[in-house]
Amino acid sequence: MTPLRKRMTEELQLRNFSEVTIKTYVRVVQRFAKHFGKSPEKLGAEQVRQYLLHLLNDKGDAWSTLQGNRAALKFLYVKVLKQPWFDEEIAKPKKRPRLPTVLSPEEITRMLDRTTNLKHWTVLATFYATGLRSRELRLLKVSDIDSARMILHVREGKGRVPREIGLSPVLLQRLRIYWRWRKPKEWLFPSKQRPGYPMDQKAVWSLCQNAARRAGINKHVTPHVFRHSGFRYEFIDAHLGDIEFPPQLGVLTLIQLEVLMQRFDVFPEGLQAEPSEEREVLILSQSGVHVFDLGL
Repeated sequence: MTPLRKRMTEELQLRNFSEVTIKTYVRVVQRFAKHFGKSPEKLGAEQVRQYLLHLLNDKGDAWSTLQGNRAALKFLYVKVLKQPWFDEEIAKPKKRPRLPTVLSPEEITRMLDRTTNLKHWTVLATFYATGLRSRELRLLKVSDIDSARMILHVREGKGRVPREIGLSPVLLQRLRIYWRWRKPKEWLFPSKQRPGYPMDQKAVWSLCQNAARRAGINKHVTPHVFRHSGFRYEFIDAHLGDIEFPPQLGVLTLIQLEVLMQRFDVFPEGLQAEPSEEREVLILSQSGVHVFDLGL
């Protein structure tokens, strides 16, 4: 680590910036220095201007990306290198609000109906029912679910600000079903490759995009889209309402599993979710019967 990078990292840490922001700012400065092949200490306002124009015109980066790069370089030159010229020499892009991508209840339904991985289904349902940010959901721990108070604890929200979110009774039951099968120990949604760690950002984004593709949704669906899609408890209630038990108990729906667990408090011993397939359970949804893979 170069002395400049070390000093910048320390300045960010002293100001209590999040780890994500620290990594992002340092990465921006690294790319800036690599672009010119010189230390930022030997570069000035004209090089910053040229670099931002390069990102905009040559790379085609979005305005939000340009603003992030400008913020990182401003921190470097103003807070670390103590240069007074930045705001006067480097124009600040005008912020243009955009209409967010929004999913309709029907599109959410299709995404859930076509998601056959129980863990992924629960992630999508949690996003929609709570409006959590991606990082907030990934860092959820089993201990963050307070079923007595019907509260979901967010330990580190945006800006490291903790908060509490009301927990839907229906979502709580889905989380219990997921927990009884997956049995996560610490992280609510652990990584498949590294069980001792939470899911990584790429995996969460990928499952959202794959669910949208399977549902035939031609929109750029990210975890943040659920925050704009009017998350509400009543949709979850309506999507998986109570249904009657079938005559045979060998094939169960998600709701039937829930009712059985409410009655027995534990999953009934010896009862298989689906004949000869202990890792799967048939689910009845609005689009018909399909299979959840319970292996993850």
